[in-house]
Amino acid sequence: MRGFTYLSKVLHSHSSYSKLLVLCSVSTGGLLVYAESNVESGKQVVEQNQPESKKKRVVVLGTGWGGTSFLKDVDISSYDVQVVSPRNYFAFTPLLPSVTCGTVEARSIVEPVRNIIKKRSGEIQFWEAECLKIDPENRTVSCRSGINDNLAGQNDFSLQYDYLVVAVGAQVNTFNTPGVMEHCHFLKEVEDAQRIRRTVIDCFEKSVIPGLSEEERRTNLHFVIVGGGPTGVEFAAELHDYVYEDLVKIYPSVKDFVKITVIQSGDHILNTFDERISSFAEQKFQRDGIEVSTGCRVTSVSDHFINMKVKSTGKHVEVPYGMVVWSTGVGTRPFVKDFMEQVGQEKRRILATDEWLRVKGCSNVYALGDCASIDQRKVMEDISAIFKAADKDDSGTLSIEEFRDVLEDIIIRYPQVDLYLKNKHLLEAKDLFRDSEGNEREEVDIEGFKLALSHVDSQMKSLPATAQVLLPLFVFHPCFSFHLCCLDSPKVLPHTCRFYIKTALLFVDMFEESEQHSFSLSILL
Repeated sequence: MRGFTYLSKVLHSHSSYSKLLVLCSVSTGGLLVYAESNVESGKQVVEQNQPESKKKRVVVLGTGWGGTSFLKDVDISSYDVQVVSPRNYFAFTPLLPSVTCGTVEARSIVEPVRNIIKKRSGEIQFWEAECLKIDPENRTVSCRSGINDNLAGQNDFSLQYDYLVVAVGAQVNTFNTPGVMEHCHFLKEVEDAQRIRRTVIDCFEKSVIPGLSEEERRTNLHFVIVGGGPTGVEFAAELHDYVYEDLVKIYPSVKDFVKITVIQSGDHILNTFDERISSFAEQKFQRDGIEVSTGCRVTSVSDHFINMKVKSTGKHVEVPYGMVVWSTGVGTRPFVKDFMEQVGQEKRRILATDEWLRVKGCSNVYALGDCASIDQRKVMEDISAIFKAADKDDSGTLSIEEFRDVLEDIIIRYPQVDLYLKNKHLLEAKDLFRDSEGNEREEVDIEGFKLALSHVDSQMKSLPATAQVLLPLFVFHPCFSFHLCCLDSPKVLPHTCRFYIKTALLFVDMFEESEQHSFSLSILL
């Protein structure tokens, strides 16, 4: 009867609807109301019956690492959760380079989103569509389905939200280099990895056809990776093993024509990592015969040649190729850029959030993952407020006991404090109170407190938005529990490495419960 009561309310409150379709599901007992409004032409509005205690609606954009981990832990008893993503699966992206060479099959690194939802008693709804625009003023997101246009029904629809979680990741950054989109491969999605795998085989098959000159064979078997970052380097290594451990045995007549080149605009590959790691990778590539061209910037890509400029000489060089993989970093998606302009962040390159992952300038929108960066507040900005809160007896000095009582809260609010204590091997609160000569002090005034914490903010880091730095990113920055973030006094979970661990365990759980996958999970751990 509740369903019919709700339907009656809808009919009386939406007299402007010109078309109404009621579907009743026998298996779940759910009631679905579809309506086309005359007010918004071309838009579809979808509403589902709600319990008597109306829940606030949370719309999640994206089914990557951030979005999927959030779905696993969100309190569905308190919120009506709806998910929008053009990808109806979660992919374990660190293994994408292995998929390109067949080391791991694509089906072994994906899990359907609906399987994940099913484990939450089916109370989460999923729409396979792409977000086109976020309207923070009206609290709506405009979406478009990418499913075959030949099927009945319109593709555009919009969703209302009370809270929005943006976890859409990033797109490939081509730096507007001519010819890249038309002639290069990328390595962001499972489909990209499968496409690369087919192209590698095509290059070898074409090279063994009779009548080709040696120059043509060398061109077809020249594999170029643009970008010496983690993804490019890992793919180059995987491709080398694939070629020299497998393909040269299948195509022995062309084994001497194979060449792998990594083009890097900087002076070294892996230049965001420790110098020892960079040097080791370069030496390993040299031993394996992988050519590394540093200090070279690609200016354009045609159907058969890469044009690049050598920084040291200023000369332009034309390089023939058989396949190009473009891996030069990531950029912000267009609809996220548009959203940034609406909330006053048009001068930034990436969406900014506070330490609670709330988008700055929009309190009911949260963002996490590659699409956003966290502006962690510095301790020294709030040092006076911290001192005042800790000084419970208003004596003007802070005792060790008073500081110890608030230390855990400080670490949660400012995770760089915990990092500083560990790096300096400061095991006790009293260790932080020692003077410049190492002597213990029972209490400190505001100036002494400032001096004790003056170097804490030096532990703050800004890491690039890539899957390869997922662990250090979430070890340093606080993750959030959504039902706590929505309160007036938001809290975060301490020791944020739990986010990465739980995400990895999430993926393991998915496959342990699925009998159709035979992939060994030991590689994930």
